[in-house]
Amino acid sequence: MFSKVLLLAVAAAVLADDIPDFVIKGNCPAVEEQRLWDEQVPKHYKFGGVWYQQAISTNPYQLLKKCVRIQYDYNGKGFDVKAVGITPEGSQLKRTGKIAPMPLGDSHLMINLDNSFPAPLVILDTDYDNYACMYSCMDYNYGHHSDFPFFFTRTPDAPDKYINKCKEALDNIGVDPSRIIKTEQGNHCNYDQLKSLIRD
Repeated sequence: MFSKVLLLAVAAAVLADDIPDFVIKGNCPAVEEQRLWDEQVPKHYKFGGVWYQQAISTNPYQLLKKCVRIQYDYNGKGFDVKAVGITPEGSQLKRTGKIAPMPLGDSHLMINLDNSFPAPLVILDTDYDNYACMYSCMDYNYGHHSDFPFFFTRTPDAPDKYINKCKEALDNIGVDPSRIIKTEQGNHCNYDQLKSLIRD
């Protein structure tokens, strides 16, 4: 329901020529979703566990700014999600939600976190053990879309070889890799405290 409201709000904004920054002219890029889906579904259980957000494009729905740690608990079909990190205002925040197959059988996942809206999610590239490059895109009427790439690693540091994997995956679908902004991670992050927030 919320996503339908968003679609209507964006359509109204486009008609009024008052387009939000995250809405771009043109359609979502072509992604080989079926091929990726067929390859990944048998391995979805391997995607579970802890990830650290390393980079993301400008995204008004990502309320966590720094030290972002995400736990995906595989439930046999999708994932229960618990994300923690620091907000732009400097407060710790936990977000929860689900990642599950699209209810109408589309060949990608759907992410649905609290204080956000359901959105499609494609794993563009991952080796399951080190890195993951994710992509979400929604087409609107009047020739506009919004899209959000994400880059995760299993550890707080991000070796260049994994960053380059994600840049290549984005470049392959025609998304400018320079749009992704590095997420602060490292020694200044109190991961033990953030982990305790997940357990609360």
